[in-house]
This record gives sequence, structure tokens and C-alpha cells, in this order.
Amino acid sequence: MADTFMGFLRENGTYGVRNHIAIIPSVFCSAKVAERIAQNVPNALCFRHPVGCSQVGEDLEVTAKTLIGIGKNPNYAGVVVVGLGCERFSPHELAEGIAPTGKMLETVVIQDVGDSFKAIEIGSRMARKMQQAASLEKRIEAPLAALMIGTNCGGSDMTSGLVANPALGIASDMLVAKGGSSILTELTELIGTEHILARRAVSEDVAKDIVNAITAMEERLKNQTRHSSNTARKHLISTGNYEGGLSSVVEKSLGGMKKSGATAKFVEVFKSGGAPTKKGLLLMDGPGHDGEVTTGQAAAGAQIVCFPTGRGTPSGFPGVPVIKITGNPRTFEKMKENIDINSGAVLTGEKTLQEAGEEIYAEILAVASGKMCKAEVLGFDEQFCITRMP
Repeated sequence: MADTFMGFLRENGTYGVRNHIAIIPSVFCSAKVAERIAQNVPNALCFRHPVGCSQVGEDLEVTAKTLIGIGKNPNYAGVVVVGLGCERFSPHELAEGIAPTGKMLETVVIQDVGDSFKAIEIGSRMARKMQQAASLEKRIEAPLAALMIGTNCGGSDMTSGLVANPALGIASDMLVAKGGSSILTELTELIGTEHILARRAVSEDVAKDIVNAITAMEERLKNQTRHSSNTARKHLISTGNYEGGLSSVVEKSLGGMKKSGATAKFVEVFKSGGAPTKKGLLLMDGPGHDGEVTTGQAAAGAQIVCFPTGRGTPSGFPGVPVIKITGNPRTFEKMKENIDINSGAVLTGEKTLQEAGEEIYAEILAVASGKMCKAEVLGFDEQFCITRMP
């Protein structure tokens, strides 16, 4: 298989697999203006969110780092920051965080320019100019060392841990072996596997980081569910997971960890909202909410997310392709318009697990080089969701 993909080279040496213009409000108050700007410009995407003010401490810090990380993601050729002017997370701080990438960057502040009509007009002109410049950019050959994928699973059933997750793990190992990077996360769904994952750490320090991160997440969940009268919540997995054949969070964890493969070594643990400093297999310290997972991975620089789902889901992310994979052949038949890869062919005897993994790997390279996944074609972008801290 190819050792390269076709991407868009950025000023800072990273490569995008898409070439969108991101319109990012620094605060919820400017979200509608940002949305109107995006509607006026083809290929522009709005990152609407409900935060950016009345936050303090770690909660505000995670919001700031996440929005900056989204702006830095190489899939966006340019960014227009839209601020109100009196928010706690300053639009200028957001822009300054993105600026080191060297990408096209502008800021419009509603209170400074006069009113929302003027802000929409000015922001639209900024984004249109960026889009014209971006339209001239061409894909060039890029090394696989420049490619980072996120792995995420949602709506799991018994086939997820048996087929889809292990197949994705094979693809992850293949990418890391070629110098690329792969992110495992959803620590709420890795509880009970920390000792197994730690054995695959590149050093004792990384092993300790893995154990400490998952143990801390388990303690946080114990505190959150201590006074809950809902026993389903105490089991920490959704009712859909139960109906799909999973018995507990530990059983889901044993299947979920297989997304990380079997041969690659974990080289680093980093916090959701942050970015890794190393290439290879990574563990992101974050929760299991699908939207928060994908958002954290995109903010870390992942250009593609691979998403196994046994039960099926149509959701996607703005500007970051989300490849849907299922290990359930019946789910694939029901949701052909939403799911990209049927790894359930392993269960029907049509493919081996190795072949299923190679199919996912080939799809990653195809999507990286421009092939649209189904969530993109359908315009699904629900997964942008910033983690809130208690």
C-alpha cells in the first residue's frame, strides 16, 4: 500500500486533508453572527458553541485550548475569529493562539465595528477573500508521518469489540508503523484495562501516566454516580449498549481498547484540549462523550476520525472526516447511507480480520487524499462539542 497521501501543505509544515475556512466565535454571544458569515461563503464552516464567558479556572482553560486547537487544525486553510468584545475569552487571545500556524487569519469584533450587520458584512468579506486564495491551492504528496487519526466508538454492540474495534486497531498499527499517529481516548470506557495498556507503554513514565489517567477518571465517575438512583448510570454505559449485548463498562472497555491495535507502543498521554508533542500511538485523557471525543481529537490535530459503531449513527464533524465502521452486518444493511465500511464481513466469512483492517487502512488513505466519507456527503456536523469541567 501507499506510503504517502495527497494533502494541502500549510505554512507550519503540517498537511490538511481538507481545505475549509473556519469561522470560530470566541463566545456564544457571537455565534449567530459567525453562522451568518459561514452561510455567505462556500466551503466555510461555523463552530457554534455555548461557552466562552462566565467560565473560570480549568473550565475556561479547556474551552480556550480547544478553540485554539480547532483553529490550528491543518484541515482549515484559514480562520475568521468572531468576537463580541466583552467576553472572558478574548477573541484576540483566540487569534493569537492560532497565529503561529501561519495560516490565513482575521478577527472581527461586533462591538468594535458597530453592530451585527456590519460584523457579518466585514467577516463575510474576510472569509470570501480566504476562500478565493484557498481555491488555488493544490494537493501534493505528503508523508504518512504527517497524518494523525482519532479513534472513537459510539453505539457499541457485541460486534464492536469482536470485529470493528480490532480491525481498526490493525489499521492503527499499520499507520503508526509508517510514522503516522493514532489517538486512543474515551477513558470512561477504558476502565479496567489500564494495566493492559500500560504494558504497551514505551517507558515506565508513560505506563504510570496511563494508569494514573484511567484511575483518576474512575474516581471521578465514582463521585459523580455515588448518589444516583439510576442504576443504569452507575453501570456507566448507555442502555443501547446493554441492548446490543454488552454487560458492563469493563466488557466495553476490553473491546474499546482494541482500537489502539496490538503492536504499537504508547508514546505519550496528553489532556483533552491540548496537543501531543510526539508522533505515534497516543492516549488522550478525556471523557467518553462522542462529540467531546471527536472535538478533543480535532483540537489535537487529527485530520481524520475513525468511528466504529455497532448500533449505527449518522453524526459527523465540521471539516474533519468521520469514517464510520460497523462490525454488525445487519446494522450496515440498515444504515448503508451512513456507514462507510462493513467489517461485519468477518462474521459472515467473507473476509479475515486482517483483511478488514487493511480495508480500513486503505479507506483512511483514500479519505486523506480527498475521498468524501458519507457523513461529509450528507453534511452531518453534530460532533463539535467542547468538554466542560466540573
